[in-house]
Amino acid sequence: MIDPTGGWAASATDGAPRAARPDRLDGLTVGLLANTKRNAEAFLEAVGELLAGEHATAGVVRRTKASIVDPVPAATLAEMVELCDVVVIGVGDCGSCSASAVADGIAFEAAGVPAAVICSDAFRVTAEAMAGLRDSPGYEFALTPHPVAPLDADGVRERAVAVLPRLVGLLTGASAVPERAVAG
Repeated sequence: MIDPTGGWAASATDGAPRAARPDRLDGLTVGLLANTKRNAEAFLEAVGELLAGEHATAGVVRRTKASIVDPVPAATLAEMVELCDVVVIGVGDCGSCSASAVADGIAFEAAGVPAAVICSDAFRVTAEAMAGLRDSPGYEFALTPHPVAPLDADGVRERAVAVLPRLVGLLTGASAVPERAVAG
């Protein structure tokens, strides 16, 4: 069994910093950080297309982590911080990858880049636990119904369409957009 929190100890701070949010996404470069879970890249690709079409984002930087359980590599984090204005991370569709995705989101926030993490609703507790361990209790993320892996292309796109308002809210600071798991 893999402990997705292994090696990371909470510090004595009052919470990890959140990056300043842009008012809008138009003209911004979006980073898409996928894990190796089935459909993660397709889901994020659909999100990137929707952001470009509906919010006039300027470009996309795509990266895929080599492992669902490891934190984003330092070099990838640094590169995306340099190239991206905001980052979308996902898809947390198991316990380990949900915890890892939240940890990655918090790392981007600490580096000054707003992040929106997507997790499936079955692993909400795991994602919340990682946020607490990373000194970010209450860290907000987007939920989609579990599972994502077996979806066909149409199902992946439907999920991306449904979660898009929440992602935009998380990235722009308008996170008053109600959290909801979308219909599966």
